[in-house]
Amino acid sequence: MNFYIGNLSTSITEADLKNAFAAFGTVSEVKIVKDRFSGLSKGYGFVEMPDNSEADKATKALNNREMKGQRIKITQQDERGRKRNQKKRRF
Repeated sequence: MNFYIGNLSTSITEADLKNAFAAFGTVSEVKIVKDRFSGLSKGYGFVEMPDNSEADKATKALNNREMKGQRIKITQQDERGRKRNQKKRRF
């Protein structure tokens, strides 16, 4: 299961996120999106966990939890990388 992690502090590292999610199961990938020029975090990232039950436990435990001074927001994504429960736009 893929997660979008928002409202990250600029001081959070990929290792910090991996350790937080690894407490609930296997983490296959962690990516914090960084500015191309400055190298600083843009305040969001992605975590992937292969086991759905472990991923659900991690989401329930970590969503709105404070990490390094910021309350993180976790949103599950579908297989195409879109946020779940997002309304489709009709033009």
